[in-house]
Amino acid sequence: MNHSEVHIQLHQVNDPNWKEPFLPAFKDRGGKVEETLFTIPQVLLRVMGTPFDETDYLTSLYELSLNENVHILSERLDKSISPEHFQGVQKIYMVQQQEKSLSVNRLVAFLDGERLLPDFESPGYHRHVRLSFIQTLKQFEEDHRSGLEHGDFRRVFLDLIKWMWNHFYPWFKESIKNKEMPKIVWYGDLNKSHLYFLYLCKQLGCDIVHYHPLGKDDLTGIAGDKQWGNVLTLPTTHEIEPFPKEKPERSGTVAYGASKEMETVLYHEESMLYKPWQFRDHIPMNTTLKTTYDELFLLSKEVAYIRPNFKASSIDVTIPNVFAKIMGVSTNAKEYWGRLQSLVEMKSSYFIKYFPYTVESKVNQKFHYEHALDRAGTLSPDKMMNSSWWQYRHLPSGTQRAIAHGIKRTCEGDKLLPLSGESKNDVALYLFAQFIQLPENIVNRIQTFDFSQEIPKLVLYNTEINGKLSRSDAALLLLVNEIGLDIILYNPPGHNCIEQYISSKAFDTHWLEEMVFNLEYKEPSVFKKFIQSIKK
Repeated sequence: MNHSEVHIQLHQVNDPNWKEPFLPAFKDRGGKVEETLFTIPQVLLRVMGTPFDETDYLTSLYELSLNENVHILSERLDKSISPEHFQGVQKIYMVQQQEKSLSVNRLVAFLDGERLLPDFESPGYHRHVRLSFIQTLKQFEEDHRSGLEHGDFRRVFLDLIKWMWNHFYPWFKESIKNKEMPKIVWYGDLNKSHLYFLYLCKQLGCDIVHYHPLGKDDLTGIAGDKQWGNVLTLPTTHEIEPFPKEKPERSGTVAYGASKEMETVLYHEESMLYKPWQFRDHIPMNTTLKTTYDELFLLSKEVAYIRPNFKASSIDVTIPNVFAKIMGVSTNAKEYWGRLQSLVEMKSSYFIKYFPYTVESKVNQKFHYEHALDRAGTLSPDKMMNSSWWQYRHLPSGTQRAIAHGIKRTCEGDKLLPLSGESKNDVALYLFAQFIQLPENIVNRIQTFDFSQEIPKLVLYNTEINGKLSRSDAALLLLVNEIGLDIILYNPPGHNCIEQYISSKAFDTHWLEEMVFNLEYKEPSVFKKFIQSIKK
């Protein structure tokens, strides 16, 4: 093929029969190889979500993998690199660091000089590869304020070279014999290097289909939605499962499919009609409500989805919770004790009246903390859940994710006050250390929390004759608040306790009429306990 120009045109896909143009050779969809022109009709598609029957979805993926011209790149990514290529990339990266004004065009010229880009027999396609690489680096430059100086550039640059040689070059050499272009399928999440390699492959003319069962459309983060062709949005979503290595044996019945469809119609995120454990695999987020003293007790009785600002998406669920401290004692003693006891006696409540409740961890967890960071330097829930120190592996996967994401947000927040001389990173390390081993009773409350229904409550009664609330207790309160649980702290003498550790903006404070010292918790009467046991 001695063509001098490469022309890529987007081949429109007719949903839902998108496999019809994707699987055949490009010559069968109008592709041409002429003396002066190489025309590539390209299929780009994002398949977001899943059908009602997940087995059909997995079967479809498995059958795609059987096609010899289809490359399931997410499952077969070769991360190796030859010493020569690695040294060459390092050399050019150093040049790029030294010459801050080095343009993308000159950078690619250096790549050619070091023979880090593969050669192609066709002069037109050889040139097209260089232009595509230039466009990819310029796209990275455009996407980042610091351009090629961005901290992620070195990794992305190395990965582009590595995967160009490991994947595209051998694919192209094999495919072009049959007047074909590589066909790429990616299943699941994409990191930054994956995104830019797929962008490069798009520029080169490859067909690309991205499957994401949760509907997470990562590709649009680069170059916008219009660059990536059609979107096929399936009717529901499902947790990411491993790519099927063999054909699923189980298949859904017609009744099963109809039942799943009916559930989607009745129990979608905005329906306000939720089935038990509908959000068990969602990530819980919180929005702490500001309330009056009287509202606090009214809201405490309401399930989550009835409260103001409850909302759910296909990935997360926002839970309106309360975090309040009650200072002093009401002059109406009957009302005071009645409200407190009603909170304590709620089925989902956990009552704490001896302090400190937690055992403070003084172990330096810097090693574990740093190994749980992603490339951006932030805590990665996935890395935490796969770490050797993770104590919650026995819990359902949804509960583990709830805890991991809660740890991430709490450590990255600014609600725990720093001690003298503590940096923000020191505070994050302290919080992280406290969360490595959570109290069993708290973990049980999180596990039994059906995010749209009754919200578990921590009710704390602190007179200070029953011990002092510690900094590690405060850390725990911040975590459970972040996950969405209610927290109501009573302090009859009206003293500062959590204020010593937690920013006052994190919780409401309600002042009652009298400050009473050494006031022990008043247990409900035997008769009242008997009535309550009958009701349960």
